[in-house]
Amino acid sequence: MAVSEAPTALVIEDDEGSRLFLKRALERSGMAVVEAQTGSEGMRALQAERPDLVLLDVALPELDGWTTLDRIRQISEVPVMMVTGQSSEFEKVRALKAGADDYVTKPFGLQELLARAEALLRRARPREDFPGHYADGFVEIDFGAAEARADGKPLHLTPLEFRLLGVFVRHANQVLPAERLLELAWGDGGSARERVKLYVGYLRNKFKKQGIEPPIETIRGFGYRYVTPEQ
Repeated sequence: MAVSEAPTALVIEDDEGSRLFLKRALERSGMAVVEAQTGSEGMRALQAERPDLVLLDVALPELDGWTTLDRIRQISEVPVMMVTGQSSEFEKVRALKAGADDYVTKPFGLQELLARAEALLRRARPREDFPGHYADGFVEIDFGAAEARADGKPLHLTPLEFRLLGVFVRHANQVLPAERLLELAWGDGGSARERVKLYVGYLRNKFKKQGIEPPIETIRGFGYRYVTPEQ
């Protein structure tokens, strides 16, 4: 997303009234809005427009929200806010485990919705107070180009793995609990330890595929730590 441009939100909602309400609210907050009425239409808009945020209804024709979310996550780590009338804890947990970044139930307060949307956008943007390049003698990261190398070899990370590694190097040699990693890399708090464990494993495997010992330790009972090489 260009710094000088307004962020773009993709609203995937089949109900015309709800879609118009969301569109007007987001535009008033300074966002550009792209609309889609079905999951299929939303996927085409996602690839054509490359939005900064997706608001996704669960009850959609053709592809439902869950299937659409799964397809989004196959190709993108764009922040996704699920918007639905289902308020059960089971549905919220299901959404977060499926890769959603937030979950808002109808009816919702306009200010709450905008605050949540803006929080997702802030977390998705590169931090301006952190340099665009990181190197510690072992791992080297170009945040602008989204490229990472270890011991001079490319790591070929997915967007989420890249974000997770970025969190680790920003907190090098610190023990980070799973809940803290969840907040920093995914943008939400909670107790989804299995999700963190799974993706830390994925990240470690990218090092191992290059014949490199992963520099990420498990501190039992506390969390994980990225260890910089000895100087």
